[in-house]
Amino acid sequence: MSHPTDLPAWQQLAQDYRETCRTHMRDWFAQDPQRAERYWLDVGGIHLDFAKNRINDTILRHLTELAEQSGVPEQRAAMFGGEKINTTEQRAALHTALRRRGDAPVCTDGENVMPKIHAVLAKMGRFAHAVRSGQWLGHTGQVITDVVNIGIGGSDLGPLMMCSALKPYGHPRLNMHFVSNVDGMQLAGVLAKVHPATTLFVIASKTFTTQETLTNAKTAREWFLRGAGEADIAKHFVAVSTNHEAVAAFGIDTAHMFEFWDWVGGRYSLWSAIGLPIMLYLGEDNFVKMLEGAQLMDEHFACAPLARNMPVVLAMLGIWYINFYGASTHLIAPYDQLLHRFPKFIQQLDMESNGKQTRKDGTLAGYATGPIVWGETGINGQHAFFQLLHQGTHLTPADLIVSLDKQGNLPGHHEILLSNVFAQAEAFMRGKTAAEARAELLAQGMDEAAADALVPHKVFSGNRPTNMILLDKIDPLNMGSLVALYEHKVFVQGVVWGINSFDQWGVELGKQLAGTVLAELNGTLAAQPHDASTMRLIRLYRRANCETDGTCHLF
Repeated sequence: MSHPTDLPAWQQLAQDYRETCRTHMRDWFAQDPQRAERYWLDVGGIHLDFAKNRINDTILRHLTELAEQSGVPEQRAAMFGGEKINTTEQRAALHTALRRRGDAPVCTDGENVMPKIHAVLAKMGRFAHAVRSGQWLGHTGQVITDVVNIGIGGSDLGPLMMCSALKPYGHPRLNMHFVSNVDGMQLAGVLAKVHPATTLFVIASKTFTTQETLTNAKTAREWFLRGAGEADIAKHFVAVSTNHEAVAAFGIDTAHMFEFWDWVGGRYSLWSAIGLPIMLYLGEDNFVKMLEGAQLMDEHFACAPLARNMPVVLAMLGIWYINFYGASTHLIAPYDQLLHRFPKFIQQLDMESNGKQTRKDGTLAGYATGPIVWGETGINGQHAFFQLLHQGTHLTPADLIVSLDKQGNLPGHHEILLSNVFAQAEAFMRGKTAAEARAELLAQGMDEAAADALVPHKVFSGNRPTNMILLDKIDPLNMGSLVALYEHKVFVQGVVWGINSFDQWGVELGKQLAGTVLAELNGTLAAQPHDASTMRLIRLYRRANCETDGTCHLF
């Protein structure tokens, strides 16, 4: 396979960097009155202003050519066509099929997957309607008031994020809870808030063997059985899994097991049965709207020219900063409290997909790949880490995300919110020169000597890139489009870097070692060879929690 650094477009971009890296965006805006209009894209209710980036038309053209030369169109077609682009696991990546509306076939391994997708979606809809309408009753005849989703990773982050973002559309009777941490404090805190007779547990585990999820599920089961019988489990526990035997052994009626498939990656799974908590909370109609929003972005990604393709543009801007400017991090800063879980969701999506140093052909990349993705709501960030973004030594590209709709906000609040996000983007771009800072201080009445001493601390270099992503409103349709936008952005970057965005072998080693360490902590396995640090930590735990005879206190 070709090496991206050998491609003609990469070489041209390296020259572009040398020629423009000291050019200030202020100058580009001054020289080009149409810049803001030209560097703007719309897809449904999603709008992207990418004018405040360190680019010109030549750079954009070369970035587009790099996507073309890297095989993005071909790999895009392969993904939508059900080919096994997850090469290390020999699987397709058909999350896009999950949100495809209509009966057009999508095949992998010679099988049309759409009938199965439609069947599971219909089953989810029937179940969600029964719970939401009050037809589904607990073992004492009471309606369900609380839903506890027990999962981890993609089985937690996606449903949690979407339920948080779309809270205004949630069922007023249902309280949603999410448990992922095997630290018992999280589950204990949730169980203290709910009642067994009115609580529904959704156990989300593809194999039904995930240690953290099953530990929490078994604890929840024991808690439930303190006041109920084994037969009552079927009224209060459902599963999202593929393991019929393990689900049945747990006591869950397999008629209430919702399936998904090995071509659904965890971080791409909220569109599948993993999204059952979303459908329970929002209802089937809103869940379908979410799917339609994702399909809208899918169609744009599949058909729009690369130069005017929103996921491709975002992806290639990221390539520009990561591989030519040396930016190692990327900020997600939503200016809406409903989106406060969105940065964590994108963190997993991006870092688990592209946080790899090995290319598909097994060779080391030798160049930077996926960035460290992090974030927080922008308003809070302004009073925390924005100092570093404005005046620090790091270049940190940022996505600033905001809704134009007030959503019933308190009077005056949304205008303050928008004024801040728009002003921050301008400040990142413009900065403040020494002359501007000095004039400002003198205008405030400061004497010249004091002003000159303070000026260096008041200078902002500016020229710091941001993408402004605006949603007409935060609703199921636009949230579907927004998530699909980032999915495709991550995919495009993986193609350019020549890596497989759909496996995650990096999570395995720690889990494997943890099994051995757990047996040593419990005393069921004699001390094994470890490094001196790990052995010391194990001994420290056993001294603190085990009797003199070696028996550990297991709670």
